[in-house]
Amino acid sequence: MGYNQSARKRPINLSMNEDLVLQARTYTKNLSATLESLLADFVAREAHRRRADDDMIDRLIDDLNAFHHQHGLLSDEFSSL
Repeated sequence: MGYNQSARKRPINLSMNEDLVLQARTYTKNLSATLESLLADFVAREAHRRRADDDMIDRLIDDLNAFHHQHGLLSDEFSSL
């Protein structure tokens, strides 16, 4: 998937742990770019995980539908309708 890397940048307000930010600044010269990169990685992983979950649910529904088609509903033997 990805994102538009040339999209306009704008300031946002975040509340972050001050000590963590101070420590992070010792490891990066550009905290904004580092956070953007980490956020892009998170978004990509989360999108992949959700697609995988959706695929698993689709397979489960297909399997249940095939089972019902072959065997009928388990509740049919108890139904008075």
